[in-house]
Amino acid sequence: MCARPIEHEHSHVVNVESRAILCACRPCYLLFTHDGAGKYRAIPERRVHVPDLVGGRAWWDTAGIPVRMAFVFTNSELGTPVAFYPSPAGATECLLALESWTQLLADNPLVADLAPDVEALLVCVDSFGEDGDRFEGFLVPIDACYRLVGLVRLHWKGFDGGTEAWRAINAFFDDLRGVDSSGNG
Repeated sequence: MCARPIEHEHSHVVNVESRAILCACRPCYLLFTHDGAGKYRAIPERRVHVPDLVGGRAWWDTAGIPVRMAFVFTNSELGTPVAFYPSPAGATECLLALESWTQLLADNPLVADLAPDVEALLVCVDSFGEDGDRFEGFLVPIDACYRLVGLVRLHWKGFDGGTEAWRAINAFFDDLRGVDSSGNG
């Protein structure tokens, strides 16, 4: 933003009007951490894992999401939550039943205070559980969701994605869970 060189590890801000995510040096990032900072918002680092998302099945059924992962954030420009899922074509928007979304947040207080524009609830469905589908939730910075979208776009091959894509997706979720998937402990 200020033309200062950015380190490999750096922060991000989002332009709430254009939905663009921008790399930022630490001083620029700090300018946008408070309310009233204009059209830019600093993307926080907070991450919360909810291994068994209460009401996930009901929400998933009403959202009609055709894949096993999606994310929702509140778009302050629209004044409403919006849902997307990663696809080989990028982030694909899907309809969101507001009643079921409101209930999902009420049933899961750990993730109910999502910061508009900069945090999302990322939901992953494990269809291989012994007791049927398991819905796992992650309150994450919005840039993490778009990193997942980038992984899908970069690695997806054919109809089912292929081994390389699922290796990258599983490593992404292992990282969110705090699991070392490299085999190094």
